[in-house]
Amino acid sequence: MITLPSSPAMRLDGRRALVTGAGRGIGLAAAAALAAAGAHVTLAARSTTEIEEAAVALRARGDAAEALALDVGDIGAVAAAVAEREPFDILVNNAGTNRPAPFADVSPEDFDAVMGLNVRAAFFAAQAVARRLMVAGRPGSIIQMSSQMGHVGGPNRSVYCASKHAMEGMTKAMAVELGRHNIRVNTVCPTFIETPLTRPFFEKPEFRDWALGKIKLGRIGAVEDVMGAVVFLASDASALMTGSALMLDGGWTAD
Repeated sequence: MITLPSSPAMRLDGRRALVTGAGRGIGLAAAAALAAAGAHVTLAARSTTEIEEAAVALRARGDAAEALALDVGDIGAVAAAVAEREPFDILVNNAGTNRPAPFADVSPEDFDAVMGLNVRAAFFAAQAVARRLMVAGRPGSIIQMSSQMGHVGGPNRSVYCASKHAMEGMTKAMAVELGRHNIRVNTVCPTFIETPLTRPFFEKPEFRDWALGKIKLGRIGAVEDVMGAVVFLASDASALMTGSALMLDGGWTAD
């Protein structure tokens, strides 16, 4: 008789997840997806009202969720918040920003703001979570919210592209070091997703037409397009995946 293999579960019952930048957009969607899969989710952001409302909404539907008011740019505060809690089995390193400008016009202030949040803060948030997991001897999944712009270039996005290329590089190096601890590190690389942050860009017809011309599937992404990928990377379904980039770019980087 043939013995059929069992499909790995995409449930996350009993696991603890930390999502940064969880008050809105992709971060909120990631938190909702992880919670629906059974994880206890901690929603972290500076916007206290937003994450508290989100946590209430998640609990109202029967999920386990709590809000954590936190500025991820404050490295010490992040380390302290992670150290005083039970280890997080899952981190969605989502907090990020962009300040589009022509390369010749980029100011040091804008450069520092984008690199500070997208690279420095993400690096040390991942470090804090990984340290707790290593001390506890527990496996984990670190999910870095990168971008298609971590693989290509784009007009008016020199700093953003630099930050996301850096995230791709740090992810590979982290995967090399953390693999022996059974801590996996991967990136999610969406194309343009319509969120409160990006919606003003799409109100400009020339920008929307340019983006749609690059996306082979012919539509701007929605936060729901990212949710399944986050659960996949957090779950045992991706148990042999680390140091990789999961492209959700609608075919942008295919040519």
